[in-house]
Amino acid sequence: MAEATQTRYRVEGMDCASCAAKIDTAVRRMPGVEDVSVSVTAGTMTVRHNGEIDLSAIARKVTGLGYSASQLAGKPAAPALEPEAACCGHDHHTHAHRLGHHRHADPADHTHSAHSHRGHQHMASGEGGASQRALHHDGSATSAWWSSRKGKLTIISGAALVVAYVLGHLVPSIAPYAFIVALLVGLVPIARRAIMAAIAGTPFSIEMLMTIAAVGAVIIDAGEEAAAVVFLFLVGELLEGVAAGKARQSIQSLAALVPKEALLEENGQTYAVAAESLAVGATILVRPGDRISADGVILSGDSAIDEAPVTGESTPVRKGVGDNVFAGTINGDAALRVRVTAAAADNTIARVVKLVEEAQESKAPTERFIDRFSRYYTPSVVVVGALVAIIPPLLLGGAWGEWVYKGLAILLIGCPCALVISTPAAIAASLSAGARRGLLMKGGAVLEALGTVNAVALDKTGTLTEGKPKVTDIIGFGHSQTDVLTYAAALETGSNHPLARAILSGSAADKLPIPAASDARAMGGKGVTATVGGKAAFLGSPQAAGERLTLSAEQTARITALNDEGKTVSVLIIGETLAGAIAMRDEPRADAKSGLTALTNAGVRIIMLTGDNRRTATAIGSELGIEVRAELMPQDKQRIVGDLKNAGLIVAKVGDGINDAPALAAADIGIAMGGGTDVALETADAAVLHGRVGDVAEMIKLSKRTMGNIRQNIAIALGLKAVFLVTTIAGITGLWPAILADTGATVLVTLNALRLLAPARAA
Repeated sequence: MAEATQTRYRVEGMDCASCAAKIDTAVRRMPGVEDVSVSVTAGTMTVRHNGEIDLSAIARKVTGLGYSASQLAGKPAAPALEPEAACCGHDHHTHAHRLGHHRHADPADHTHSAHSHRGHQHMASGEGGASQRALHHDGSATSAWWSSRKGKLTIISGAALVVAYVLGHLVPSIAPYAFIVALLVGLVPIARRAIMAAIAGTPFSIEMLMTIAAVGAVIIDAGEEAAAVVFLFLVGELLEGVAAGKARQSIQSLAALVPKEALLEENGQTYAVAAESLAVGATILVRPGDRISADGVILSGDSAIDEAPVTGESTPVRKGVGDNVFAGTINGDAALRVRVTAAAADNTIARVVKLVEEAQESKAPTERFIDRFSRYYTPSVVVVGALVAIIPPLLLGGAWGEWVYKGLAILLIGCPCALVISTPAAIAASLSAGARRGLLMKGGAVLEALGTVNAVALDKTGTLTEGKPKVTDIIGFGHSQTDVLTYAAALETGSNHPLARAILSGSAADKLPIPAASDARAMGGKGVTATVGGKAAFLGSPQAAGERLTLSAEQTARITALNDEGKTVSVLIIGETLAGAIAMRDEPRADAKSGLTALTNAGVRIIMLTGDNRRTATAIGSELGIEVRAELMPQDKQRIVGDLKNAGLIVAKVGDGINDAPALAAADIGIAMGGGTDVALETADAAVLHGRVGDVAEMIKLSKRTMGNIRQNIAIALGLKAVFLVTTIAGITGLWPAILADTGATVLVTLNALRLLAPARAA
């Protein structure tokens, strides 16, 4: 049996959900196809097949329906979800977690996986590169509406209608024939699409309803109105395409942020090369004012980086040696040398675009319900239209022409386009808006579920805190604070221990000269000794210092007080004298308190789950105002999440995606914190790229806005149809308003969904 393979296509010409439904039905019926996912807003189709199918046949099938399809990439498919998992959002999330965390459960395994992942990045000029180039093309080369195939057909149809009106006015006897010709100009392509869709398994398409209505109108001698209705239908389709294109561009325009060229540094020389040709490990030069051409790590230089194009942050971020930078961000005031860490097809922007496009292909529970509803709704409309056309003349003595006309109008009113697009349009706009702010959600099911979350469990280290200790207090016992920090830095030079890095960073921030140390020796579990400036020096724990000399009651009290604040204290001895102490702590993120307050104000219960010692966790928790559970093993975190769910809460777990694997898997929604790491983009249900605690509250807020928008869209779609259905049967409105009720509702629904692309107003 051939290995299951997944192939993605770029599909042009899709404007509404009925387009996607026709393509889905047609391709799904092809031999060898196992599953199909189509996204109107992303303009993509993913086909899961057995690997033996003719891929060009799939493209031809789509082309036959009136669209165009071009292959993007193919790869072995992931294991298929069980049927019930595919229908239940939470089961699907848990299953996805287990797949991802099985791969990354151990930090060492994660490192290996990341290296393996990076090892394939040389393929950027192949399959992945093709995908990236396609994204660049779509984001920057969108054609004008009048040059598109639908635009040209609409213009020609409109011109034919104008000619028919002029000829009919000049020569009234040929007017009926002139309008039939004008009608055929627009109707023939529509009828062809209707027939192809019917053959492919979609007999009740909008094109078929339009064709029946237009032909019926000609039969009852309403050719002029039929020609106008066909033209209005084409105008409506064109407007739908323009609106859908705006939603599509909102995320794909991210790809255009990455510059096309980079300055490659090799053997002391600098060359201009194509950015997509950069290999992992290459060194590039980024001049002041230039956009950074690849994800990387700064090798030399210190500059303010404008990350607004990617993160939405208006304030530039100061970055120096060792800091990560993203492709598409703008270098500020100094030249930087950067080592490339991701090829073009795998940089943060490319991966975000790909993730959002794939997320748009997965359907939310509400969307799946409306899809099922529309399968019965459209045939029912045809039946109602037929009954309206037949029963009054047969049983009530009504005029055949009048009631057939009303039945034809009902066919147009009843088209489900606006209803079916109401949910995916809002979800696509929301996913795009979130991605531009660094809020990544893997599909509509995740986005929909986030709005129901009423409990959030957060990891401490790296989530509520910065993830690296900082010097908080310097105490001099007979020596100045400067001397204490200088000696400590000399002793820790060359060490990679987190506390050593904190001391060295503190001395660097104060621009202190570090004297040379000799005879340095590490004492396992106690500290380090060396000779600095001709004097013996020791830096270590208070317990180890107490073995060398006696600490006074006052000194011990000062150290104990710092420990009670959750700080780690290192004591400095110079010669035979206690010189001072340095306190360090992994400090809360700058926005942690305000972010937690936003969650609390939204009615969400917050709880910290950490494996850190109780004293440190309690100190941080008291400062942030959050309930604390400390000294937990991974299975303890999982159990607590389970207890919260058993209490009837909808739980989101926020962590780094590695150490908290069991708890993330147990939660209804798993949210990874981080700056675009493999885990953040691949493992959890959602990711906060910029590590802001407040963004978790923003995700929940965005979800609630989206569900409100969906409810508005459904009301617009059904409300307009109900109004025009009544007015049509009452004889107040006819074919013209009927087609406006359909296409107008679709355009209104799409434009309403696009409001989600705008930033939310402050409450």
